[in-house]
Amino acid sequence: MMTGFPCLMFYFWVCLEYHQGKLIYPTSLADFKPWFFQEIVNKIKLGAMPTVWATKVYMGYVLFSFILAYTMPGPVVEGLPIPSLAGKRLKYLCNGLSSWYFTLAFSCICHVTGVFRLTLIVDHFGELMTVAMIWGFVMSGLVYVFSSMMGKNHRMSGNFFYDYFMGTCLNPRIGKVDLKMWAEIRLPWPVLFYLSLSCLLKQYEIYGTITAPAAFMVLAHFLYVNACQKGEECIPTSWDIFYEKDGFMLIFWNMAGVPFTYCYASLYLMKYQLTTGSAITHNLPYTVFLFVALLAAYYVFDTGNSQKNRFRMEQNGSYIPRKAAFPQLPWGHIKNPSYIKTEHGNLLLTSGWWGIARKPHYTADLVMAISWGLITGFGSFLPYFYFCFFVCVLVHRVSRDMERCAKKYGKDWDRYCERVPYIFIPYVY
Repeated sequence: MMTGFPCLMFYFWVCLEYHQGKLIYPTSLADFKPWFFQEIVNKIKLGAMPTVWATKVYMGYVLFSFILAYTMPGPVVEGLPIPSLAGKRLKYLCNGLSSWYFTLAFSCICHVTGVFRLTLIVDHFGELMTVAMIWGFVMSGLVYVFSSMMGKNHRMSGNFFYDYFMGTCLNPRIGKVDLKMWAEIRLPWPVLFYLSLSCLLKQYEIYGTITAPAAFMVLAHFLYVNACQKGEECIPTSWDIFYEKDGFMLIFWNMAGVPFTYCYASLYLMKYQLTTGSAITHNLPYTVFLFVALLAAYYVFDTGNSQKNRFRMEQNGSYIPRKAAFPQLPWGHIKNPSYIKTEHGNLLLTSGWWGIARKPHYTADLVMAISWGLITGFGSFLPYFYFCFFVCVLVHRVSRDMERCAKKYGKDWDRYCERVPYIFIPYVY
């Protein structure tokens, strides 16, 4: 994973940058070596080598994001009791929303005034991607080394490579900034949004028009990043923050994997038009259908996550109403919810979307993911990479969750499964 995924990212970039999204391969094994150097290595040297400019831009944003996380106003929320800290509950400054709004305003000013044209982002995509990957390795190493030096190792296996991959520290911090939550929320999704926005602005700059698919991708990524920021106070009680260690798996994926692979649909739309001279468009009914599907799935995704996390926060005593966070959708908060109380004292929510399916937010997430591909048509696999990858991740995660819950809750879990028999789609699965 630590070597294979960066190589895969370079390969996919070559396919998008030089072959309009077509997956390339040598004609025979005998041709592999010359093909590899000509089609992959030389292309990387040509367009994806790290540059001073790319380093300044990417690392500048990393520093900018961290400064905002440290200084911007926001509510302070307590996480779940951490067993390894004798039940201590850490405090999290949740200023993602104010940081996000400030970033939008600041970037708009920079673009309009010409201080930094956002179209430059996609022009230097390869260089920025490489810098992001290098930073993913560097940050993973720094967290590993400093966590070990400070004696904050947690659930270590004794295998260096496994521990580097999975992480050593549960909650690395610099001052009041939790690095794991910062890396999960503040870096990947805004960068993804700006990559798609850069593609749209590039289209307008060259052709003077904006197509529906390009606008669709900007809307899709805006909704996602905005949901993460406006619901940041729900993150401290999530599984990733409570249990997962901060290692290469989370750090590299957030620093490089998410923004520079989830954007393939936007990048494909732009590269296709630049190469062929014609934009990818669809008939009105198909386009409207995808917009409706995206917005409907987003509604379930947003309200489903809100229902679960606000229920959890109410039990934790950390719930804070945030009416100023836009948008606040109907049915995002369940009053007097029904639930099953387990022998362990945990409460299993059976109201709202969670009374219809056990993983409704995953279903909505997958619908949004497939819509990102469908808006590009069927000319390339790469816009569907995110959906395929996400399916694999969710199948593994759900099976792991089901096994863990069955083992932990026993008969209470059986009662819960009888009450909510479907995992993703009612009456289907």
